[in-house]
Amino acid sequence: MALFRRNAAAPTPIAGRDAILADLDGVVYAGPGPLPYAIDSLNRAGEQLRLGYITNNAARTDASVAAHLRELGLDVQAGDVVTSPQAAMRLLSTLVPAPATILVVGGEGLVVEVEKAGYTVTRSAEDAPSAVVQGFAPEVAWTDLAEAAFALKVPEEDGGIPWIATNTDWTIPRERGVAPGNGTLVSAVHTAIGRLATVAGKPETPIFEEAIARFGATSALFIGDRLDTDIMGANRAGIDSALVLTGIDRPKHVLAAPQGSRPTYILGDLRELHEPYPQTVQKDGVFTVNGAAVRVVGADVEILAEGSSQIDLLRAGAAAIWATGAAIYVFEVPERLYADPFHRP
Repeated sequence: MALFRRNAAAPTPIAGRDAILADLDGVVYAGPGPLPYAIDSLNRAGEQLRLGYITNNAARTDASVAAHLRELGLDVQAGDVVTSPQAAMRLLSTLVPAPATILVVGGEGLVVEVEKAGYTVTRSAEDAPSAVVQGFAPEVAWTDLAEAAFALKVPEEDGGIPWIATNTDWTIPRERGVAPGNGTLVSAVHTAIGRLATVAGKPETPIFEEAIARFGATSALFIGDRLDTDIMGANRAGIDSALVLTGIDRPKHVLAAPQGSRPTYILGDLRELHEPYPQTVQKDGVFTVNGAAVRVVGADVEILAEGSSQIDLLRAGAAAIWATGAAIYVFEVPERLYADPFHRP
């Protein structure tokens, strides 16, 4: 893992890569506007390697996402965008053949993919759908959730129909702050019927498998802002990952990250894609990144040197805490270690 060693052949996170796969919300933009440094940094990377964009947001089509990204200044076509509805169709095709009738809970981004896959869309459980596919859209209402519950009332093991969720992100970053995501809507249906959905998007692997196959990547780097979906999903798919602190998860979440959700790289913003990633040196229990040094003694996390960069202090602290194998709550962690000067939505 690059957090603990520096590969001499790859001084920057993108050196030696053949593709960057980037999440959108919290990485490229928050709401309609771009995040600082994201556009220039990605355009610079695109001069060297293939760029693809992966989003759990099911509200928009790949074409509309690409159009938005072009407005922000990126060179993107619809085929460069992999959406969770596309991953959901990969799953659905293994369970229900087209042209079956599918009850769709969601917006245009989901409806278009269901129809492109050859299925018939309905919004009513009275049409005896063969499956329910649920994705986020701002216009999803209680009546839509109720129709899903009506269609899914019989458990699948008792002959009930499949239920696929495009994703289960609990939150979604917007220009005004953090709002409920598809996970909250899926949870509402789950609470009503006692069933669990099969998930197509991050952190599950179908969406990553779709991206790797589409772009023919063999040494991709995935960039995300969430540990529980982006980084966990990349780890499950065997893809190196970078967590960028411009979205949902903050330094305190990085320090507390469980084993399966730890990124290969920790970045303050996307400019650091092009900067040498510093080596983490461990000696006598002290973890040092550039001038920052941290160690764990018993239940105390100690800062021996703050260094000149908050991101390096966070990297050193994460390395020290993760190396213990213990959960974060057993430690006394100084607030300085998880100070948060990084941009957030």
